[in-house]
Amino acid sequence: MLSLHAGMRVHLALGATDMRKGFDGLAAQVQTVLKADPFSGHLFLFRGRRGDLLKALWWDGQGLVLLAKRLEKGRFIWPTIAREGTVTLTTAQLAMLLEGLDWRTPMPSWKPEIAVSGAARRPPPAASGMRRPLTASRSAPGRCHPRAGS
Repeated sequence: MLSLHAGMRVHLALGATDMRKGFDGLAAQVQTVLKADPFSGHLFLFRGRRGDLLKALWWDGQGLVLLAKRLEKGRFIWPTIAREGTVTLTTAQLAMLLEGLDWRTPMPSWKPEIAVSGAARRPPPAASGMRRPLTASRSAPGRCHPRAGS
């Protein structure tokens, strides 16, 4: 299972990767092409030429872990800024990438409503639990009674 810890970085390997590679081939690519340590505990992501297959490699402290995901529809969004190197993602961007969403331009999940004047939105006093003010009765000085007819 993939568990991200606070110091873990997520690296996307730019360009297309041969998806026939396994543990050793991807670890060698991390060392030679990406110039990084595959045993650092960081997560390294690789995408195939077609774009629908993604592999993740990381060291969990006991051994290398290899995870693969293939999308049924669509392609994983991948940067095209260079043929080699890495791009670092946040954990939120990683979650979007694994869902097949465009992690580069996140869309808000809600839109603010159109502002309405305060009077139109204020509920009537009875509905809001407010009571009418009590007034002094003329027949009994010093005592408060609700107004007649209410």
